[in-house]
Amino acid sequence: MAIDQDKLGAFLGKAVGDLGATLSAALVVIGEKLGLYKAMAGAGPMTSAELAGKTGTAERYVREWLAAQAAGGYVTYDAPTGRYTLPEEQAFALAVDDSPAYLPGAFQLITSVLKDEPKLTEAFRTGKGVGWHEHDPGLFEGTERFFRPNYIANLTSSWIPALEGVEAKLKKGARVADIGCGHGASTILLAKAYPNSTFAGFDYHGPSIEKANQRAAAAGVADRAKFHVAKAKEFPGKDYDLVAFFDCLHDMGDPVGAAVHVRQSLAKDGTWMIVEPFAGDKVEDNLNPVGRLFYAASTMVCTGASLSQEVGLALGAQAGEARLREVVTGGGFTRFRRATQTPFNLVLEARP
Repeated sequence: MAIDQDKLGAFLGKAVGDLGATLSAALVVIGEKLGLYKAMAGAGPMTSAELAGKTGTAERYVREWLAAQAAGGYVTYDAPTGRYTLPEEQAFALAVDDSPAYLPGAFQLITSVLKDEPKLTEAFRTGKGVGWHEHDPGLFEGTERFFRPNYIANLTSSWIPALEGVEAKLKKGARVADIGCGHGASTILLAKAYPNSTFAGFDYHGPSIEKANQRAAAAGVADRAKFHVAKAKEFPGKDYDLVAFFDCLHDMGDPVGAAVHVRQSLAKDGTWMIVEPFAGDKVEDNLNPVGRLFYAASTMVCTGASLSQEVGLALGAQAGEARLREVVTGGGFTRFRRATQTPFNLVLEARP
């Protein structure tokens, strides 16, 4: 082999960064669980002993954790005083639960998926699917906590207003179905924003539905947001004004079949809102940091979830708008458009 030492060195440098990031994901989860970030938020410079004392943790572990956080740029370090500070921007992303930039849920998702590596390795050999319900339970909570900040930032402020006539219906009083709702984050946000409407959340995963009903009760919207176990091709109800799929169509084994069922469940002037990970239509369009994240998640979770179901179309999390259009129109919809977008999502609107 003719090795270019400069290219090898550059690649090894990239790999070292990835190794550090992978290990640091667990450190973020630890910091969030133990309240280390929250204790540092707004507290100014702190020593490891002060942080340990404030959180009831062991100083020696905290000292090492802080050094790792400083090396990664998550906290700053002042050498003369030996104190660490959590900057306001990092605190906004790591210590404020309702922040639209809140990150710990994403790290929880990632660390949970790593536990499933043996299952995925075997799936590579056999070609069989790995169902959503077969993953480590941390995935279910981490996914909800990962997506919720994005929904807080965009759902009612820009996504719903981008749909034709939907916001007015929701304010007046509409019937809404949220499919693949998981723990119900999107459904509950909508129920809070539009108290005159009624919401039904559906997911095939029983434990998630149980959690969603608990969350609705805690949020005070259980009277108008109710959750039930049902598959995307079988959820009950007719004449919905809005059916929403948040980051889940590509996970389904038979998304065309799901589209057919949505078409049948909508009112004559109803709307299907489809939120999917942002992607271009070609692989080369997605070879960037966001695409890397989504392709990796798709390999570990989304593709296997689809392959575990009937048909097993396996769209993947980077299907792109053109492929999604084929699925939607294949289900009988005649109108399809990109309503809006963010760096992380495509928001698509389909109508009969």
